[in-house]
Amino acid sequence: MLITDLVKEFTFELQIKNYSKRTIETYNYNIGQLISYLKEEQDIIEIDDVSSIHIKKFIQYQLEIGNKSNYINTIIKALRAFYNYLVSEEYISLNILSKIKLLKEDKVIIKTFTDKEVAKMIEAYDFKTYLNARNKVIIAMFVDTGIRMSELINLQTGWINETNLKVLGKGAKWRYVPISLMLRKYMIRFERIKEVYFKKKILEHDNYFLSRNGNPLTSVQIQNVVRNAGKKANVREDVRCSPHTIRHYSIQSSLKNGLDLYSCSKIAGHENILITKRYLQGIETENILEMATKTSPLMNL
Repeated sequence: MLITDLVKEFTFELQIKNYSKRTIETYNYNIGQLISYLKEEQDIIEIDDVSSIHIKKFIQYQLEIGNKSNYINTIIKALRAFYNYLVSEEYISLNILSKIKLLKEDKVIIKTFTDKEVAKMIEAYDFKTYLNARNKVIIAMFVDTGIRMSELINLQTGWINETNLKVLGKGAKWRYVPISLMLRKYMIRFERIKEVYFKKKILEHDNYFLSRNGNPLTSVQIQNVVRNAGKKANVREDVRCSPHTIRHYSIQSSLKNGLDLYSCSKIAGHENILITKRYLQGIETENILEMATKTSPLMNL
């Protein structure tokens, strides 16, 4: 059977399981890389003709063209999910991906913002116009909650509570994320400006953050908001101004400020605590020493 036909069916299965559009696109792209390689390099288009040696050669090819282990592992995980589906639907009897191990990943330490840079990024916008107020609260919410960009885009007005947000995360899993009094203060002011701005317009969407025309924001628009704030705040050139970098800063700050690893993992929406542990890698030695001083057993007797 043609691999391309099976991918179409696999895509439909992901839709049934309510995977996000972005996740499905990523799966398709990664599996598509294998399909292109098999067709162009091995002259293979049928699933029955694919063996473990072909997968290993494909991985070797990815290394040869300069892709890093972290990136290749993402492809392998997508292929594993695809082959698990093929086995469950009895298209194949042997899962050749079961013996393909993930590559040893390089420890990537994301260089994130300083406290002063984050403060200046929030100050880059004011409450004088709807768009400015919206952008200010977007930055503040990223900093305070550490939610993902997709979670912020999909956040509905009805999911806002006095002390927390109800967030729809990866895998269509719900969780509650606490918000500080300062963020709630910003939000109340923004909500008042938003109500006046859209007073004479009929809104078709209930997203908390809307474009000037009342439509849900796109990922490009959110990225531009963060990037522009970074420019105005004169953030160092070697720091990537993105929503994910702010998320990284937020999680690291929570850990530095004393939040335990388990609670931090739950709030961040991580699948397991090991993912959260990676954020500890970027915490500087002086910060660790400061944290240890605050938690001294003798001083806390």
